[in-house]
Amino acid sequence: MALRGPKVWLWRWRRNPLRRRADAVEAWVVLGTWVLTVLAGVLAGLTATGSVEDGLARERAEWRPVVARLAEKAPGAAPAHPGAANPEQVWGKVRWTAPDGSAHTGRVRVRPGSAAGSTVSVWTDAQGRLVAEPATVSQARLRASLIGALVGVSAAMAPLACGRVLRGRLERRRMDQWDAEWARFGPLWGRKTS
Repeated sequence: MALRGPKVWLWRWRRNPLRRRADAVEAWVVLGTWVLTVLAGVLAGLTATGSVEDGLARERAEWRPVVARLAEKAPGAAPAHPGAANPEQVWGKVRWTAPDGSAHTGRVRVRPGSAAGSTVSVWTDAQGRLVAEPATVSQARLRASLIGALVGVSAAMAPLACGRVLRGRLERRRMDQWDAEWARFGPLWGRKTS
């Protein structure tokens, strides 16, 4: 293992007669890549988080619970004990009236064996279409944070990958220059002196 001296920070920016132009260019590429990676990730993540939170808040404000009635008996047998733990649910056809007075039908999950005409609470949007129950504030915050983190990491990959490709090209160019220098000076070192 080779002996190394103390680590010198920011060595590519220091004045040094051995510093090549390629070293300075690579240093700026690395710095620019990291700055763009952090900015792209943070901005995309925050934008996505805000957008998801706004959408889920809009759902909470616009979607309403409506009482629907089973149009027909639900398939399956009723549970033996009425107070039993939540049994497996089945799909049942229900009818409800939208806020504008129009009648709607749809299929929702109900207890097996529920009688026709029994009531079920369903959630509808402003047009009276069936929707899932909207996320609570804490659920929305968690969902928005996870999506924002995923979008931020994904967005940060683009400048990171571009910087990696650019550094690879700079490295290949530097190696080609080294090969040319070795081809020029290598034969001079191999000569014997008399």
